Amino acid sequence: MTETTLSPSDHLDALPDAARRVAQLLRERGHAKPVVMLPETGKTSAEAAAGLGCDVAQIAKSILFRRRDDDAPVLVIASGANRVDERKVAAQVGEIGRADAKFVREKTGYAIGGVCPIGHATTPVTLIDADLFALDSLWAAAGHPHAVFNLTPQELAALTGAPVVDVALRDA
Repeated sequence: MTETTLSPSDHLDALPDAARRVAQLLRERGHAKPVVMLPETGKTSAEAAAGLGCDVAQIAKSILFRRRDDDAPVLVIASGANRVDERKVAAQVGEIGRADAKFVREKTGYAIGGVCPIGHATTPVTLIDADLFALDSLWAAAGHPHAVFNLTPQELAALTGAPVVDVALRDA
């Protein structure tokens, strides 16, 4: 791996603003692992996995939808190896639609490619992909397309308080 790791004792000033907010929030919540800056973008699961030297399935990607009834943000944290079945999500939270970049930034405070599972401007309805729980270690975006942090599926559930459900699109 060629990323830069910033330990809690390092100056957070080296992180971009959004990643610094995430690092501080993680620290406040007792998460001891540092935010890692990738030299190349981690906007896609494949890019992040390549930069980290891990399996694509270990990337906990954050996908934001817009609930049609009330315009609420719906965050699905899915395995990087999975496509999200929007029908399964809708069965859990109500009818959903796609969220554009403006909606994502407004509701989360993060740009697409850096949406963190926590610390959103508007608290989203959140679902966690059950397939993540077959893994020991995950990587999630930390507020910036180059920033990630490591955690377990159990830590993800504890940090978000979200239910764990089947959201993966399965071949028929």
